Amino acid sequence: MTWIMNAELESRRAFAERLADAARAVIRPYFRRRIEVVDKGAAGPFDPVTEADRRAEQTMRDLIQSAYPDDGIIGEEFGEKQGDSGFAWVLDPVDGTRAFIAGQPLWGTLIALEWKGAPVLGVLDQPFLDERFTGFGGTTTLRHASLTERLKTRPCAKLEDAVIGTTHPVHFKDADRQRFSSVESRCRLSRYGGDCYGYALVAMGFVDLIIEADLKRWDIAALIPIIEGAGGIVTSWQGRSTSEGGNVIAAGDPRVHAEALKVLAA
Repeated sequence: MTWIMNAELESRRAFAERLADAARAVIRPYFRRRIEVVDKGAAGPFDPVTEADRRAEQTMRDLIQSAYPDDGIIGEEFGEKQGDSGFAWVLDPVDGTRAFIAGQPLWGTLIALEWKGAPVLGVLDQPFLDERFTGFGGTTTLRHASLTERLKTRPCAKLEDAVIGTTHPVHFKDADRQRFSSVESRCRLSRYGGDCYGYALVAMGFVDLIIEADLKRWDIAALIPIIEGAGGIVTSWQGRSTSEGGNVIAAGDPRVHAEALKVLAA
């Protein structure tokens, strides 16, 4: 049974590369072009979507349906398709659409594969920078052009030595913003605007903490194997699983993660 499952996982790992390639081909021509932007937020906060988001997700969904018709699909733009294989693909075609429409390369395509609800594979593809981060089998790799390297988070024992990031404090509710600020004030340096790419910087060992609130499943599922495969940790603000989203803390070192959790809980 184990070898059968390993074969299934390896087959889908290779297929995830095809999905990322296909999404990249769709999205790349839209970046840094004048394109139509639709606000999905209605009366709430600005929540943009573009044709790049929609076309890329539909392209990936069509490929999955053709290759693995029994797998589930959960996508930001077109919802959920139930499956009965135990596998599900979680797709965010352009994570960081605000950065995308602002011409900043701090966005990426997120592709996760779940087995019975748990992420077992994560891909973050950044076409403009020609970078692909893959977390699978307990390791994380970065492929840039023809070079592939294994990633490792860096040691960081204390908040006072940490670099912390978040997409933007404006996305926090008041109470959550205060908790984030309590952690941020203890850190050496803070940076905003990373979206999914902030988690890649944790895996590469340049950032120590990412703290976010109210994430959706497609925002985080692919990033969990990437952070964990590089030696980091991803949990909720209560230290529990966060594979379905919510308030998230990702850290490169379990020690600084534990210290940040204490401050968030105070």
